[in-house]
Amino acid sequence: MASSPMSPGHPNPAEAPIMDPAAAAPPPRTGITLRQLLMSLGEPLVELQAAPDGLDVEIRSVALLDPEDPPMAHPGELILAIGARGRAAFPALRAGGRDGATAVAVKLDTPGQAAALSATAVEAGIALLSVRAEARWEQVDALARAALESAPQGRPGEGAEEGDLFALAQTTAILTGGIVSIEDTANRVLAYSRSADDDEVDDLRRRSILGWHGPEAYLSRLREWGVFQRLRTSDDVINIDAHPELGIRRRLAVAIRSGERQLGVIWVQEGSAPLSERADQALLGAARVAALHLVRRRRELSADLTLTRTLAAGLLEGSTGPQPLANHLALDAARPAAVLGFSYGTAEATPPELTRGEVSNLISVHTAARHRSAVVTQVDARLYVLLPQLPRSIDTGTLRGWGQEIADAAGRHLGLSLRGSVGCIVPGLGEIPESRREADRILDAMLSVGVATTVAALPDIQAEVLVSEVLALLSAHPEMRDPRLTALITHDSRNQGQLAETVLAYLNAFGDVRAAAAELHVHPNTLRYRIRRAEDLTGLDLSRPDQRLLAMLQLRLPPADSQQFS
Repeated sequence: MASSPMSPGHPNPAEAPIMDPAAAAPPPRTGITLRQLLMSLGEPLVELQAAPDGLDVEIRSVALLDPEDPPMAHPGELILAIGARGRAAFPALRAGGRDGATAVAVKLDTPGQAAALSATAVEAGIALLSVRAEARWEQVDALARAALESAPQGRPGEGAEEGDLFALAQTTAILTGGIVSIEDTANRVLAYSRSADDDEVDDLRRRSILGWHGPEAYLSRLREWGVFQRLRTSDDVINIDAHPELGIRRRLAVAIRSGERQLGVIWVQEGSAPLSERADQALLGAARVAALHLVRRRRELSADLTLTRTLAAGLLEGSTGPQPLANHLALDAARPAAVLGFSYGTAEATPPELTRGEVSNLISVHTAARHRSAVVTQVDARLYVLLPQLPRSIDTGTLRGWGQEIADAAGRHLGLSLRGSVGCIVPGLGEIPESRREADRILDAMLSVGVATTVAALPDIQAEVLVSEVLALLSAHPEMRDPRLTALITHDSRNQGQLAETVLAYLNAFGDVRAAAAELHVHPNTLRYRIRRAEDLTGLDLSRPDQRLLAMLQLRLPPADSQQFS
């Protein structure tokens, strides 16, 4: 018998809880599906090798797995297994499957490795993507995050909003009949359309996407032809003729602009068929939509980045505790941490703002590829990399290697002599000021006493650091100096002499007259005469160890400090 409205089998409607329609529906999607990621990136960057749970699994975040890190993951992650080529990626696949990650991306040493890795991925229940060998990990990371950030916040099946750069590139490709890429003003690829036929893609587009940046040889030709100058000064669509001898097909370009400020460029390459008659008009519309997206994204990223850098700078200076930054970035404040410090230019000459921004970007890209939680910030004239939640197995030598890569890249790409220091590895974020102080001690020594190496940790140059600090003490306390040495330097200054320089060279050579003379390019008899002259003028006795020790230190002071209070 059916229950009546008042029977125990049917509760009183007045007492029944009122259900929120939204609560009964599935929760909003916070990421994108594997299918959408492949549609955004796809060839030529990544290729699907295995998808045991299909293409509609959700990707919520991107994580870089360094070889130094223990293999671990979080639910919904796309793991970029950097530095783990081929079979070395087995631990990442198994850990990702165990922890609920969605996919792992690896580079293959040989095509034959795909089968073994795919079998392991299927067994672990995780998707496997292979990344082209020529592609840069920081590029894959940036584009995957861009696809996630630009995804509409809604439920599965909803279309992309107009601000989705990848969707905009694809729509523009359909409207123009060409192959589209969207770049920023530094010629870095932000998004691109898919091409059904790889034969339609010319060498310039292929190398731009794989390298994340237009090849310099092609960019120089575009500069010669005046393309970039016209993009800076005009809102019109620019036509670039085909150059088969250079592997360049015909293309159109238009600047993405917000007011007078250029934000980027949309390029449309002609494929096997001519571009549509209304390609120019479609491109102008796409540039206006892209501007809305880039302005919005810049504002959001700028606000978040400013807060992150402010909290990091406060932590480095000791004015802010570790918890605000840890909460903001979801960091484990109890895991090991360290600081890398970087300096360029001199104490008297600070670099221009443009150069500082370029160096900051270069450091950010390199450290992000090595450690996903790295934060780059500036305090006074120096740039610092805060490295939170480091693996417990990491050592100073590894961090020195990261710093050396950055210094080498700054020399190659920016023509800058960048000095780097590795602060001590501390137990947690609360001790970060100690690591920063050590990094500063090293940089101070590099500037004051001169060090051959470009990147160092304290054990590498402990003596130089201590000498630097003793010299700083002598500089700040003239009462600690020997007045006879001060008088010697004053005499040289007034008479254009070289007695102080000669004494220091003689002491540095442990009293070896011939070695000191060779260093100064003088005859040994000349050097002997200068030493006697210095002793006669000042009353110094360089046969006494204590006087030799003080002379070696005091004569290393900068000239202005050496003559102070004379």
